Amino acid sequence: MEDKLRFIDPHVHMTSRTTDDYEAMAEAGVVAIIEPSFWLGQPRTQVGSFQDYYSSLVGWEPFRASQFGIKHYCTIGLNSKEANNEALAEQVIELLPLYLHKENVVAIGEIGYDDQTPAEDKYFRMQLEMAKELGMVVQVHTPHRDKKAGTIKSMEVCLEHGLDPSMVVIDHNNEETVQEVLDRGFIAAFTIYPKTKMGNERMVEVVRKYGSHNIIVDSSADWGVSDPLAVPKTAGLMLRSGIEKTDVVNTCYQNALAIFGKNGKMKESDWMNSQGVNQTQLFNDNSVLRGQEPKIDSDKIV
Repeated sequence: MEDKLRFIDPHVHMTSRTTDDYEAMAEAGVVAIIEPSFWLGQPRTQVGSFQDYYSSLVGWEPFRASQFGIKHYCTIGLNSKEANNEALAEQVIELLPLYLHKENVVAIGEIGYDDQTPAEDKYFRMQLEMAKELGMVVQVHTPHRDKKAGTIKSMEVCLEHGLDPSMVVIDHNNEETVQEVLDRGFIAAFTIYPKTKMGNERMVEVVRKYGSHNIIVDSSADWGVSDPLAVPKTAGLMLRSGIEKTDVVNTCYQNALAIFGKNGKMKESDWMNSQGVNQTQLFNDNSVLRGQEPKIDSDKIV
């Protein structure tokens, strides 16, 4: 039963991962991912760095994912940490509209608070207004420090700007924040890390207590110690722990599809009717291969 499930990881930073991770994710049943734009580990110093990064999220990375049978979507935004460089932030805000209409961009994100500074608040609000104007889903990064207060503030600001809570994914939740997020009608996403934030076992207990309505599991795997297989691993542990299969499907597949599919760019048919893997394809004259024999799903290639 478990090996027949399909998974969506709606928050994974594949720019930081290797092709081995894509292969392992596909083998584990991951059919689609969403890659939020984020802080790359050190500050960017010019707007061109953001432009090249965003371009990779709508160009190279979707191609790379396709070479392993995974459909790639992304969210575009100015992250909270780099919002504190206001001179640069102003330029990035002007850049965003060039990317928000791209075919694989399903939300504005991940945006929100880091240290909850006035600059972070300013650019968070500006991007919420963009989302409201464009009718886009918002993916919110809640702060790692003072999380409960930061999470509540994030939701209050969204409501202040007139956003529908059902259009806002509040990510990086834990046991301290989940009730408040659900009570206010927002989508509660949980980042599963091997050692910190939410672990697999804790996630099982959250679903056991709260059910699966408006709850999403993701990995947020990035350049740090993290696990790109967190979603299928958590799903497996849920099943072994007696969680109903319906709740597993909802939290590890269906709920992500429902929220991020609202703008029509992300559809189940994108992977259910896929033409399969064809590693003879190139992107700007580049392939993911280094001398290996290309894999071709010949039964699907027309």
